[in-house]
Amino acid sequence: MGGSGASAMESMLIIGVFLLILPLLRAAEPSVEPADSAVDPAVPPDTRTASRPPAPVTDVAKLCVCDLLVAQCDVNCCCDPDCSAADFSLFTTCSVPVVTGDSRLCTQKAAVYSLDVEANPPERIFTLTDLVNPSVFCIHAANYKQALYFSPPEIPTAENFDQLLKEFGGATFSAEPDSWSIDTESQNPDANETYRYEYGVPIQTVDAFLRLPSPVVSSWCSDANPAGFLVNQATKCTRAVRVENCGSVEAVSMLFYINSSILAVNITVQSIVVQSLSGTKTLLNGSDVLRLPVTLDELCINLVLGVSYHITYTDTGEIIAAAASFVLGAINKAALSIQQSFEISFTQVNTTPVPLSGSPGYVVGLPLRAGFRPQGSGIIQSTDRYSQLTIMQSTSNQDCLAAQGARTPILFGYNMVSGCKLRITAAMKCQPLSQTLLDLLKGQNFPEYVASFGNSQAQDVFDWVPVITHLHTADQSSCQIPVSLEIEVKWTKYGSLVNPQARIVNVTAAITTTTLKQLPSGRQRIIPVMSSVVFTDISAPAEPGYKAWPTINVRLPHDFFFPFV
Repeated sequence: MGGSGASAMESMLIIGVFLLILPLLRAAEPSVEPADSAVDPAVPPDTRTASRPPAPVTDVAKLCVCDLLVAQCDVNCCCDPDCSAADFSLFTTCSVPVVTGDSRLCTQKAAVYSLDVEANPPERIFTLTDLVNPSVFCIHAANYKQALYFSPPEIPTAENFDQLLKEFGGATFSAEPDSWSIDTESQNPDANETYRYEYGVPIQTVDAFLRLPSPVVSSWCSDANPAGFLVNQATKCTRAVRVENCGSVEAVSMLFYINSSILAVNITVQSIVVQSLSGTKTLLNGSDVLRLPVTLDELCINLVLGVSYHITYTDTGEIIAAAASFVLGAINKAALSIQQSFEISFTQVNTTPVPLSGSPGYVVGLPLRAGFRPQGSGIIQSTDRYSQLTIMQSTSNQDCLAAQGARTPILFGYNMVSGCKLRITAAMKCQPLSQTLLDLLKGQNFPEYVASFGNSQAQDVFDWVPVITHLHTADQSSCQIPVSLEIEVKWTKYGSLVNPQARIVNVTAAITTTTLKQLPSGRQRIIPVMSSVVFTDISAPAEPGYKAWPTINVRLPHDFFFPFV
């Protein structure tokens, strides 16, 4: 009797476990609907889509992990949609030859890029192939609904702030996006020689980007902050570290900051300063180039307390040197964290400072600051004032062909006129003569932009005014040669009425041509060639006073005349 009772209890227990597992098995089964099943209009659309989420669609032909520049062609990036056939002919190799989606899928499309160097000119080859994942644990279909949609970030409020701080305020919230891991060194060794940085672009290293740790939500350090080119930064944050585990924390070791190179440039150690527990600092000699954290008794020494990066670059945006200065310190068993400081600065090599023409407004008598703007970058200025915005300089013999190369800078506030005489013979051709006169009037390097202020910075592109060129041609069917260049600079008074500053708002260059008629043999003709500069003040007349006369709005209390009223 006891045995049969025990068997009955075991059977009931097995049945109960089966009933608990059955709903889970049904939930795990993929729902299969017949192809010809009709859609019930009574069922809300949200209910129908929730029962079977759509499969994610990834177009690998539109994915491009090496497309770093906005609206510009990246060098050796064969999948960049901004690149044209002319750009592909200049590529040496494809930095990313294969572009795939999720590598965990069993079957997926892959975009393969290559260059046909034997073609004239070389051209890009693009193919779509099917890749099969040999792994047994590959994903056949993605049916996890939460993974198929983008979840908007939760906005902090007074109710959820503590929960978000608990979730994202820890020191472990420092994961980098997957898109930062671009192995350009292994895939494209030649790209390092031609890569040029622009203002604000993250500085790329062999494994990821140059990290400049900074606080995110709380004061704890996050290593996901990339250092931008020409962006000087200084950050401070707190790092959790104890004596017992100081050797296992990578962020307190010198190797963490100098182990990876900036493309083809290695990060060298410039100086090491050791700080004691009492705050005394000692500069080490040049032989001590590397010191790793070491635990001695109840102390942990050689912890990185500060890093200062110094980047040297050329005027074309190429990084040629990188150095790091370290401050190393020590902690005892009572310390649970350390405070780290990070800095980065940039220096352009082999250049002298461009002289200013006022601060901020232009000063009468100083040259106009001008320069060029390559596609997608900042303003490039010349350190020589005579290669800025200039006009032709008159000579004593008044011969235009002998005056080539003689230029004088345009000075703010000074109207200038210069000219020469051109002797034309029957043997002169139209096209070479026209180009010679154009170079004579505009110079070899006629700038594209002029600084609106006398101290406009090169990286502030919106502080520079484009030079608008107009060409006045009488008859395009006949031979036309330029004979005059008229530059008009419009400026206005900017700032306070007491100390107004001169600001340039518009620059136009008008080129006038004339018809060159064929001369008989042995005949000559003299044509005057002239260039001029005029400054126009378009400031509105300033009048001191209020923008609107103040009004008196007095409200008396309701019982002011009590008890008379």
